[in-house]
Amino acid sequence: MMKQKYLFSIALVGLTTLFSTMTFAEEHVVAQHSKSFQIDGKKIETMTVKIGDVIRFKNEDPFFHNIFSLSDLKTFDLGSFPKGQSKTVTFDKAGMAEVECAIHPEMYMEVSVQ
Repeated sequence: MMKQKYLFSIALVGLTTLFSTMTFAEEHVVAQHSKSFQIDGKKIETMTVKIGDVIRFKNEDPFFHNIFSLSDLKTFDLGSFPKGQSKTVTFDKAGMAEVECAIHPEMYMEVSVQ
């Protein structure tokens, strides 16, 4: 009985330590609005996220967007999607990613992953 209590205590301490050191990924919403990338209604050209964070690209324009990146850090192509739809990208390592729209070349932003 004493051995079981001891093992339970070790397991409990281990789990407590694990959960206290874990960081949880955040989801950031980046809107495509007026042919620009926006957060909370403000045009952005750069943003910083943490390793493991997700960016949800949400189309708020009445036409299609196609968000992509050819960066070494993260290469992706979300395909064309209409107003009201969104697609996500997880940034899983540190560095800089250039993000663009294949349909609207004036849409450009940089994502710094730390």
